[in-house]
Amino acid sequence: MTDHTFDLVILGGGSGGYAAALRAAELGKSVALVEKDKVGGTCLHRGCIPTKALLHAAEVAETARDASAIGIRATFDGVDPAGVRAYREGIVAKKFKGLEGLVKARGITVVAGEGRLESGPAIRVGEDLYHGTDVILATGSYSRTLPGLEIGGRILTSEHALELDVVPGRVVILGGGVIGVEFASVWRSFGAEVTIVEAFDHLVPNEDVTLSKALERAFRRRGIRYSLGVRFQSATQTADAVTVTLEDGTTIDADYLLVAVGRGPSTAGLGFEDAGVTIDRGFVITDERLRTSTAHVWAVGDIVPGLQLAHRGFQQGIFVAEEIAGLNPVVVPDTQIPKVTYSHPEVASVGLTEAQAVDAHGADGVVAYEYNLAGNGKSEILGTSGVIKVVRAKDGPVLGVHLVGDRVGELITEGQLAVGWEAHPEDIAPFIHAHPTQSEALGEAFLALAGKPLHAL
Repeated sequence: MTDHTFDLVILGGGSGGYAAALRAAELGKSVALVEKDKVGGTCLHRGCIPTKALLHAAEVAETARDASAIGIRATFDGVDPAGVRAYREGIVAKKFKGLEGLVKARGITVVAGEGRLESGPAIRVGEDLYHGTDVILATGSYSRTLPGLEIGGRILTSEHALELDVVPGRVVILGGGVIGVEFASVWRSFGAEVTIVEAFDHLVPNEDVTLSKALERAFRRRGIRYSLGVRFQSATQTADAVTVTLEDGTTIDADYLLVAVGRGPSTAGLGFEDAGVTIDRGFVITDERLRTSTAHVWAVGDIVPGLQLAHRGFQQGIFVAEEIAGLNPVVVPDTQIPKVTYSHPEVASVGLTEAQAVDAHGADGVVAYEYNLAGNGKSEILGTSGVIKVVRAKDGPVLGVHLVGDRVGELITEGQLAVGWEAHPEDIAPFIHAHPTQSEALGEAFLALAGKPLHAL
């Protein structure tokens, strides 16, 4: 057995882990990064990046199919799954190579293997023990399933769906959250018949209901079917098909079933509890500064209760590295972290929904305004419809910004600044948005809430 000593040892090289490693090294710490697979984690290799590459391919397919509507002669001859896969894998490989180079340049020691937390604190990898003045747990998450629903054959998770070498003719997606909606959008653009099964009453149920309803209307127009408010009961499969049964007796036949019911924290069997770390339903419990119940052991990313977003893990990794270095960084609450669903159309939000704002401030203490993208010139050029919704406290700051429409994910940072800085619409209204851009729609909403609408009555 060999003992190694570092200022910081990180278990998990995904978004949270590698961000912590890079920032800590930048601050002069010696860092060991333990990763059993590839640095970059789920986001880079099996999640954010490859799925967004698929979504771009889907957008190109839609553009080619509809080109004649804008006077361009083009034909859509179908999807080449092997070509799409090569494109996707090329993007991932390039990003991975860049990340490896960055980690190496910062002098970070990457340890390949499965790690386990031990007292000290330390991480054991095989016969070696990596002691750290501090240890960060960043082990990420896995695709959940439902009791009695076995993954395999024609029943897939998102990781399996990425590896499909065919475009399904018919597919059922169990779960209408971010992952389910994005895959529904891709497969429909590629020509599949898609049905989403969501137990809650709306798609993307964690969003403001205005966005959910707008997305549902858009999906209906695209021919994406969905069943809302009815729970899944069972699934049976043969060599070439799967049948899904709902609790109301409805059956749906398809070529594949994608299980997209969320992600669970990857904490089992890693020694966390034995080392004194408090676990609740698989999640690591921390205080607001991401300290666990064990001294000098921290946790970041999907294993910490809250939003499971790569950029949240990334921000938390930076935060902990700076906290360990004594820089006293600012805590960013989950409500100030932007969320984007990269479907067609996109959904983006930050801050409180109208319902949450009413719960917090009362119905008389909240004002909400909706601006339809039909009034926005750039949206008309792009051929997208949607809604910009801003929620404010009455005579007070912006509490939430909610957007639906193609490419609106690029606008949400302005919303984050408004919410995070507790800006009043009157503060923002004088600032000019370039014309013609979709950002003008957000500006129109701020103008209206400031009492001086320009392009709206």
